[in-house]
Amino acid sequence: MKILTLTLATILLVGCGDTNIYNDRGNPNAPSTPGNGTTNKVIVELRVFGNAQSVRVRYSTPLDGLTQVVTTLPYFVTFSTDKTSLFLSLDVTPITFPTGTINPFLIGQIYVDGQFFREASSSDFLSTLSVIGTWRK
Repeated sequence: MKILTLTLATILLVGCGDTNIYNDRGNPNAPSTPGNGTTNKVIVELRVFGNAQSVRVRYSTPLDGLTQVVTTLPYFVTFSTDKTSLFLSLDVTPITFPTGTINPFLIGQIYVDGQFFREASSSDFLSTLSVIGTWRK
């Protein structure tokens, strides 16, 4: 019985990753939640806003690598990591706009621990915007 309990505890500990990813379509104006002071983890937020009906979003995370989704806006992804240096990328391509849209716009932002890191914007119907950079602690 002790061996079974020890094996299950080991599996649970090994299965816990350092990076969590969530999709949160909550309040886009809410402040970021910085990492707590007891660990070395940082929280990275990727935010996409605009008036497109649908967009293709591509981003990278330390755990999953490159991820691509087709979604509506606003779109938010949050993950945490304990890395001290991290290459961050976010690409957004509009797919469709509502009929009659005269002034298209897209904004992609990256925040690290609640602090603004990078941003790109576009006011074109077809342009892909890219937000990239290497963040260092």
